[in-house]
Amino acid sequence: MKIRILGPGCSKCKHLSENVKAALKDLDIRAEIIKITDRDIIASYGVMFTPALMIDEKVVVSGKVPTIDQIKNFLISAK
Repeated sequence: MKIRILGPGCSKCKHLSENVKAALKDLDIRAEIIKITDRDIIASYGVMFTPALMIDEKVVVSGKVPTIDQIKNFLISAK
């Protein structure tokens, strides 16, 4: 599983990263986490608002920081 965190590296991006790591740990899922800060690459995914979370090439949320439980639901659905 590949997880991408899209954003400029702001505090919300860091919070999203922490929530993703916590959700993965809770579910005992291994995943590659890639942080993307380049605005052109972020735009190429169709993301207009950051932070954004992608799971296996699909944008699951953008413009807000989902809770750990919401991220768990995204991860379970992506399996």
